[in-house]
Amino acid sequence: MLSLNLPAFETKITLRDEKKVIFDVIRKRYVALTPEEWVRQHFVHFLIDHKQYPSALLANEVLLNLNGTKKRCDTVLYTRDLSAKMIIEYKAPHIEITQSVFDQITRYNMVLKVDYLIVSNGMQHFCCRMDYASGKYIFLEDIPDYPQL
Repeated sequence: MLSLNLPAFETKITLRDEKKVIFDVIRKRYVALTPEEWVRQHFVHFLIDHKQYPSALLANEVLLNLNGTKKRCDTVLYTRDLSAKMIIEYKAPHIEITQSVFDQITRYNMVLKVDYLIVSNGMQHFCCRMDYASGKYIFLEDIPDYPQL
């Protein structure tokens, strides 16, 4: 798979029914190894191993009901009282991060009302803090360490 702009980690990749699968440390099972999943697994390991995010507070493929339509957030970070704190949306490395990607994560946030939004394609990462008073998101220089959230 493609080298990403994220730290390497020890992957667990195997074949199931002649297709590559990768172990998801959050869901604790093997999942299909797609380009987007490659980004997700690298990013989750980055958060846990380098940014001190507790794995127990991260969830992958979180179902949402958005205006009667079922949607899935790629990853959600929760607080210790299980309120949603951050939404993370991943794209495959070859997918450009555009305004439509931010529009997508903003729609998800209409339901969850989190403090932080992150979008990554594994090569570029954008982190925003929500400013609900102004109705805007503020881009941050870096992804905050968990203790700074």
